[in-house]
Amino acid sequence: MRKAVIPVAGAGTRLLPATKSQPKEMLPVGRKPTVQYVVEEMAQAGITQLLFVTGRKKESIEDHFDRDPDLERRLTGADDDLRAELDTTRGLKFFYTRQSVQAGNADAVRQAEQFVGDEPFVVAFGDTIIRSEARQSLLQRMIHSHVHTDSACTLSVEEVPLEDVHRYGVVSPVPGCDLRAGPFQLQGLVEKPDTATAPSRLAIAPRYVFNRSIFDAISATLPGRGGDLWLTDSIAILIRQGFTVRALQLLEQEQRYDIGTFETYFKAFIDLAVADEKYGYLIRQYLVSKADQF
Repeated sequence: MRKAVIPVAGAGTRLLPATKSQPKEMLPVGRKPTVQYVVEEMAQAGITQLLFVTGRKKESIEDHFDRDPDLERRLTGADDDLRAELDTTRGLKFFYTRQSVQAGNADAVRQAEQFVGDEPFVVAFGDTIIRSEARQSLLQRMIHSHVHTDSACTLSVEEVPLEDVHRYGVVSPVPGCDLRAGPFQLQGLVEKPDTATAPSRLAIAPRYVFNRSIFDAISATLPGRGGDLWLTDSIAILIRQGFTVRALQLLEQEQRYDIGTFETYFKAFIDLAVADEKYGYLIRQYLVSKADQF
């Protein structure tokens, strides 16, 4: 599987004023911007071509992943370690298209139809980091499952508290599935359900693998909450049309960070700063020294 689509067109209004002049996907988490974690995850899974679905004021994403020969020359010999860190995305090909009207995440995926052609492809939201310490990453497991089954869509889920289900797309597994045994089949999905009507506590963590059948489903999708086209509704159409949709649950050693609010952003920064190979020990010492003041 060669291609991935990364929607990054959202306005990030919940992170104002930090996002007034920069995309939320470019907010630093530890030593890297959020979206770089996503791109490195794609590269680790063997993806070589990435399409960013952008919007207004997202030019800094394109600049970040573009080569900077002058900077490279200045770093050569003087700081080879830093030069190596800047080379983590070398070998990837980047493409960009504009979602001019904010019409929902399903519409953002629709912008990639010509890019993916007839190939299966990955969709990864650019404002969500998946941190994994497993032998195989979540995305690698998803791709393996998708390739070796007859699924039209493979997606990832995590269990969330019942009071939080209204914030996510939530899945309904086929009765009798062993949710921990591996990929399990879905019988439905719903976007941002009420607590009383949620079919489960399994929320979609925005990593998907699709066949091109998703584009016909998007074309059949009606506007949902807020008048937008929701990818959750499009996947539900796939199920109603008789296609197989499977889900994989995040492992205990995997963590999703949704950089959508200041609370989740701060938590992601702290966790990844503490895990940093170079500075993590110093940050842990600092937090311990401050603990008595909290």
